[in-house]
Amino acid sequence: MLDLLRNNKVVAGILAFIRIYLGYQFIHAGYGKITSGAFDASGFLQGAIANSTGDHPAVQGWWATFLEHVALPNADLFTFLVQWGELLVGIALILGLFTSFATLMGMVMNFAFLFSGTVSTNGQMILLAIFVIVAGANAGKFGLDRYAMPYIKKQFNNRKNKHKKETAIA
Repeated sequence: MLDLLRNNKVVAGILAFIRIYLGYQFIHAGYGKITSGAFDASGFLQGAIANSTGDHPAVQGWWATFLEHVALPNADLFTFLVQWGELLVGIALILGLFTSFATLMGMVMNFAFLFSGTVSTNGQMILLAIFVIVAGANAGKFGLDRYAMPYIKKQFNNRKNKHKKETAIA
């Protein structure tokens, strides 16, 4: 199964559709937040903290503590990170550029939303993202990763070889 996900061209095409779907979802969410000018994470954060009490809290105490002491005092930063993070993750996924990293960052955001008590499509997006992550480079085969990753690997190897030569001379 793992070999199929990582090497099959048909699966690469299916993964491209999944990747583009996820990218669209992130772009749609991020662009809407940026252009409306009305998005402020502080209300969301306060609501999540409020949902951490009672008989059946939707938010666990440890997460509420993080939100209350780290995220809420820095709500402007988190507002910026959420809206631009969603937009940039979406663009990267649609283009198939740094696919694994973009998918991982999207998963981090989706888990943060889930931890904060929001269900929506976050669980579905995480499930689809797992396939993209496990597939590795095959998920970006029909995207810019096809060109960017070999170039980056070549540059990394050139620097590594240069460093080895310099170390051998010294």
